[in-house]
Amino acid sequence: MASALHAGVVFLAMGAVFLLTVGVYEVFLRRFFEEVGEQDENSLIHAVRRVALNWMSVFVRRFIAEDTEAHLRRQLTKAGEPAELKPEEIVSLQVLAALAGVVVGLYVCWMTGWTFLLMPALAIGAFFYPRLWLRDQIAKRHHQILRALPYNLDLLTLSVEAGLDFTGGLGRVVQQGKPGPLRDEFGLMLKQLKMGKTREDALKTLMYRVDLPALTQFITTLIQADRMGTSLGKVLRIQATQMRIDRSQRAEKLANEAPVKMLFPLVACIFPTVFLVLFSPIVYQFISGAVQ
Repeated sequence: MASALHAGVVFLAMGAVFLLTVGVYEVFLRRFFEEVGEQDENSLIHAVRRVALNWMSVFVRRFIAEDTEAHLRRQLTKAGEPAELKPEEIVSLQVLAALAGVVVGLYVCWMTGWTFLLMPALAIGAFFYPRLWLRDQIAKRHHQILRALPYNLDLLTLSVEAGLDFTGGLGRVVQQGKPGPLRDEFGLMLKQLKMGKTREDALKTLMYRVDLPALTQFITTLIQADRMGTSLGKVLRIQATQMRIDRSQRAEKLANEAPVKMLFPLVACIFPTVFLVLFSPIVYQFISGAVQ
């Protein structure tokens, strides 16, 4: 009787698990895989990540403050919208990273016997990692724009001085400029100008999207010159010369900072090795003589 009852309980439990699995598949998994198949992605991993983030973003969006959403949207705009991420997807990545930090912390504590304080530390660090990654993307993009700005500005100056208007010179920069985020931004501004947007509004939009001090200074000067009716070619020539001077000064500054930055590796890594090579024979002879 007991064995039959036990077998019945096991059978019912297996049936419940089976029905639960079928229900989860019908309600969630089938729709999930259908959306994955509809994604225009070259990689299955990217498609799964996109759908998973979209699903989680629907839940997370309710708890995001307006100020946080506006700040993240601004950061994503300055970063060039990497992977077409949205503010709620960044927050979703933070939540997933925190959960992953908890799991890794539990596993490490269980395997090594360390204190469980490691778990919240890993969770907090993982939670802020997507924000740090986004900040790093902004810094990389600003660096690329800053390096490409003098060359593209020279090309724009030559085009305007050759007789083209600002839109024509900008089109020449987009066609012949070096590939990069600055050329992409100029291409977007050129589309806005062709759609009827005024030059001042297009320049202000570019300044807002990039938010780089060097580019902001150039655009501000260009807007003021346009308002006062100053020759555009002359203003561009002055700005191009100033850009080259600023680039040379930045290079000199980095060169002067190099010895200071090399000081810590020298003290921490090279000097101890040199001391070990030089004085270890002396210490060995001293110890050997003291033992004898």
